[in-house]
Amino acid sequence: MSNISRRSFLKLVGAAAPAVLFPAASTWAEKNLNQGDSSKPNVIILLFDAMSARDLSVYGYPRPTSPNMERFAERATVYHSHNSSGNYTIPGTASLLTGSYPWTSRALNYSSGVKKGMVENNIFRAFGEEYHRLAFPQSMMANFVVSQFQDDINSFLPADSFGKLNFLLSNYFPKDRNMALRALDDFMFQMQTKPPSLVLGPANWSLYYRDSARLSAEGYPMGLPHNTTYPLYFSLEDLFSGIASLIPSLPQPYFTYLHLYPPHAPYRASERFDSKYVGDGYWPNPKPVHRFSDGFSESKLTSTRRRYDEYIASLDWELGKLLDAWEAEGVFENSYVIMTSDHGEIFERGEARHTTPLLFDPVVHIPLLISAPGQKTRSDVYSPTNAVDVLPTLMQLTGRPIPPQTEGLPLPGLGGVEDFERSTFTVEAKRNPAYAPLTKATVAMRKGSHKLIYYTGYAAEDSFELYDFNEDVEELHDLYPEAPAIAGKLREELLETLLAADKQYTK
Repeated sequence: MSNISRRSFLKLVGAAAPAVLFPAASTWAEKNLNQGDSSKPNVIILLFDAMSARDLSVYGYPRPTSPNMERFAERATVYHSHNSSGNYTIPGTASLLTGSYPWTSRALNYSSGVKKGMVENNIFRAFGEEYHRLAFPQSMMANFVVSQFQDDINSFLPADSFGKLNFLLSNYFPKDRNMALRALDDFMFQMQTKPPSLVLGPANWSLYYRDSARLSAEGYPMGLPHNTTYPLYFSLEDLFSGIASLIPSLPQPYFTYLHLYPPHAPYRASERFDSKYVGDGYWPNPKPVHRFSDGFSESKLTSTRRRYDEYIASLDWELGKLLDAWEAEGVFENSYVIMTSDHGEIFERGEARHTTPLLFDPVVHIPLLISAPGQKTRSDVYSPTNAVDVLPTLMQLTGRPIPPQTEGLPLPGLGGVEDFERSTFTVEAKRNPAYAPLTKATVAMRKGSHKLIYYTGYAAEDSFELYDFNEDVEELHDLYPEAPAIAGKLREELLETLLAADKQYTK
């Protein structure tokens, strides 16, 4: 096997021929020689996968994980009660890019995406031909969603852009990227599952492991950042320096969706921050193990959270360099810059990360900071908002029509009105068929200071939990049994909303 090259393997699986016969579309530089209308504001979405607001010092976390995000906040509107619409990448990404909840888009489980009738209702099409539209979904789960919109994207950067090593085969099928992602990278060659082909799968793995073992991990004591499920390696330095050089070169006006994989697991802090929080005196409050968790020990959760925090700090260090570069290039003077996430991570109640039916705040409370062109001061918004609000807000700010089926509202502070009694939703349905009623799911409804969580299909009987953030921000005191009046009203609204969403899928 040592004499087989990556190109030889591609020939084995037939990927080299399509690469020659159907080359990728011209790069943005080749297709966009004119600078366009620079009087319109540029828009940059910088999304960090699996970043919980609960672990960011910009939101009051005790560890100094995000000093550069704090610096950015001084020129931005900061949203303190912003939630994802799902607790993992597919629903979280789809909701942001379509402005619709997962039960509407049907981007619910690992194998689903935005339903056919809603694919045209995406943020790239909404910006229209006036904007140069660029997408960089470094996360492969995000690729499953974003690649559905590739007809509305001028520049689609593959996940390995700015990376160290790439064994993704879908890059060789730019004309049908989504199908190649599903059929090859996800089905044939996913790293953590037994490959359907007992010949090509192990061959691909062997070459990948051989080449990854040759990579230098200098500066990363635990090894280079990488995707555990798909064959990609990268460094934070290369990733952020690549983005820093990319943005100022784009033809204006532009809209960019930059979906970065870090701080998603595996948590690989740089040398500067590795073990930085060992013995720092911070001990999160222990919480009772939830009946639907994986039952991890408190010590396991504490050590995993520490590594996560160190990885966030490493990311934030590189973010500081990016902010400096954009400041020098004048990017902030004519651009809306949005920092957010698709979902959070949880390290409590016996649960780690986000492959869970739980919808407690750490896994759904995500950052949202928006800097308007030329903004120099900070503004804070505390009313509940949701990922579905980003699309209608950007359309209103840039004077464009809001697509039909959009369920979000313009954000307070940017054209919208603070409404503490508005109902917003988060949906978890990884194990539910996409085109069927939600019979195995968790749904959380945030209304005012209250949050109602509904579990269906995980036990013999459906159940609810109710929390009041004014009195119990850690969600430790379940009010559902003792506040029947409040619980009943919220339960009725949640179930009626779910019933309406399921109606067309009920026989």
